[in-house]
Amino acid sequence: MATAPPVTAIDLLQFSEIVDNARTDGERGQNTGVVATANDGRPDVALKGSLMVWDADHLAWWERGRAETEAAVRANPQVAVMVRNSTRDRRTLRFYGEARIVDDPALRERVWERVIQVEKDTDPEKNGVAVLVRIDRVRAGKFDIQRR
Repeated sequence: MATAPPVTAIDLLQFSEIVDNARTDGERGQNTGVVATANDGRPDVALKGSLMVWDADHLAWWERGRAETEAAVRANPQVAVMVRNSTRDRRTLRFYGEARIVDDPALRERVWERVIQVEKDTDPEKNGVAVLVRIDRVRAGKFDIQRR
């Protein structure tokens, strides 16, 4: 039986390589980031190729679809994010937190600057919005590994 690792404070920087490269590592579809939201009690999941570790406390992504995910974040900011990057880590990581659409133009631009090129190419007019998620809990497999 596996022993639970010690739970530490939130510090997402150790996951940067795993999260930031999930879209481009390995075979297409093998590694990915998925965001789960809920709006009016209806769940939704969406692939987010632009997902990144923003800083020690936040994940970010560029929301180019401007559809269900954006509407859900505005209505109910509680999100779950799952990242699988077997090229860099055998674990599936799950992050839980509160998302917000970035209103500040300078911060929006800073997020855009860090979006990987393959994702920028899907929104050449830069019509999307930046999303930041303050993470309160991280799980690896069945164990909490970080928590506020």
